[in-house]
Amino acid sequence: MKIQKLIGATIFSYVLLSANLVFGQMEKTKMVGGAEMYPSKNIVENAVNSADHTTLVAAVKAAGLVETLQSKGPFTVFAPENSAFEKLPNGTVETLLKPENKGQLTAVLTYHVVAGKMGSKEIAAAIKEGKGKAVLTTVQGGKLTAWMKGKDLYITDENGGQSKVTIADVWQSNGVIHSIDTVVLPKM
Repeated sequence: MKIQKLIGATIFSYVLLSANLVFGQMEKTKMVGGAEMYPSKNIVENAVNSADHTTLVAAVKAAGLVETLQSKGPFTVFAPENSAFEKLPNGTVETLLKPENKGQLTAVLTYHVVAGKMGSKEIAAAIKEGKGKAVLTTVQGGKLTAWMKGKDLYITDENGGQSKVTIADVWQSNGVIHSIDTVVLPKM
């Protein structure tokens, strides 16, 4: 009797899982900064839960970009981890967060955003099509160059600064996030 119940429960679970996969109801989550990232939530709703992106979230709030990143999008965000901000010269983050520097902060943050939803497969295809490099236009108006080193995805900013994608393809309801290890900076 116990085996029949177990088999019945297993079959029922399999049927539910299959139905969820067929109808797209199963969420594929990733862990980022100790928190699950849900594809049904928007960029801001997920980012606020990541312990690795607290500096980025504070900067997005200070720049007044919360509503934008909660909108329909879609957006591809190269999201600097806290350790990326720590690589900047001392005092840089504090200076950017001052109200009088909101324009400069907004420029830096929107330089990390590309319009549209580009997963790592789409970026890799663009790199292949571009014979080793793909130039991406940011929401700020500047350019990022994507390239591969082995299986690792990198982006280079307009100043020659390089950043490695540490976690790719964190899907959101309004786009995709790729965590990066270095803040990229536009020409100012």
